[in-house]
Amino acid sequence: MNFKSKITLFLFVLSCSMANAQFVKKHGQLSVKGTQLVDKNQNPIVLRGVSIGWHSMWPRFYNEKVVNWLKNDFHCTVVRAALGIEIGEHPYVKEPEFSKEKIEAVIKGAIKSDIYVIVDWHSHNINLKEAKEYFDEVSKKYGKYPNVIYEVFNEPDYETWAEVKSYSEEVIKVIRANDPDNIILVGCPKWDQDIQLPAQDPIKGFDNLMYTMHFYAATHEKWLRDRTDEAIKSGLPIFVSESAGMEASGDGPMNYVAWQEYIDWMETKKLSWIVWSISDKDETCSMLKKSADSEGNWKDSDLKESGLKTREYLRKYNN
Repeated sequence: MNFKSKITLFLFVLSCSMANAQFVKKHGQLSVKGTQLVDKNQNPIVLRGVSIGWHSMWPRFYNEKVVNWLKNDFHCTVVRAALGIEIGEHPYVKEPEFSKEKIEAVIKGAIKSDIYVIVDWHSHNINLKEAKEYFDEVSKKYGKYPNVIYEVFNEPDYETWAEVKSYSEEVIKVIRANDPDNIILVGCPKWDQDIQLPAQDPIKGFDNLMYTMHFYAATHEKWLRDRTDEAIKSGLPIFVSESAGMEASGDGPMNYVAWQEYIDWMETKKLSWIVWSISDKDETCSMLKKSADSEGNWKDSDLKESGLKTREYLRKYNN
C-alpha cells in the first residue's frame, strides 16, 4: 500500500470512529414517526447493538468499561441492560439496591460513551408494583437524557395480551409522568412472537411507543417475519430487542443462512436490532468464554462463535 492509500485509509477509519463517538450527540432525541424510529431531525435511524446477559447472573459485565469496549470494539450504537427480576444469584426482588447499581453503571457508561441504552425489565412474569416503583425512580433520574430507552416487559410467556396491555399502560403512565419523550418498548405474548395481538389492539393515548419482537433464527422461520410484516402494515412500530442465530433455547448450532435472512430483512425494513448476549455461560448464545475480562479488552480468543459473528455484523452495518 502506497503512502497516499495509507493516508486515505487512515482518514476513513478516523471518520468512522468519530461518527460513532458522537452518536447520540448527532442523532439526539429519538421519536416514532408512523412505524419508523427517527432521530432529532426526523430522519430514519436504525440502532444496532447487544444485550448484556441477566444482571442477576453476570453482574461482572455491568460496568462502564464494558460499555465503552462494546462501543469501540463491537461498534455498538446501543446496549441493553437486562435487569433480572426473579432468577439468578442477585435478582431485583431480593437485592434491589445491588441491582439498581448494576443497571445504573451501564446507563452511566452509555451516556459517557454517547450511545443509547435500553433499560430492560427482564422478566417473564407480571410484577406491577415493583415495575412501577423501579421505572418511577429510573425515569426521574435519567429521563432527561436522550440516551435512555425503557423496555417495560422483556418476554411475556403465558400472559394474555389483555394482561400485558393493562400492565404496560400502568407502567407507561408512571414513566410519562417523569419523562414525556423517550422511547418505551412493550412486549407481547409467547416470548414476543405474538406480535399480531398488539397490532389488533394497540395501546392508545401515548406517543413514542414501540413493540418488541424477538427471534432466534434457527427456530423462528419466515412465518415470524411475515407476521411482523403484517403488524407493521397495520401501523405497529417494531423494535427487535432480542435476537440471535441459534435455537430459541439459546443453544444448539448456529444457522448462519437463517440469521443472514433475518439481518437482510431488518435492514430492508429499517428495524433496530439487539443480539443476545454478553455472558459466559456454556451455551451457544453466550458470546464470551470464561477467560473474558470483566472490563472488556477481549481478544478474539475470548469470543465464542456467536460473539465473533455478532461483532462482524455490528462492525459492518454500523459503519
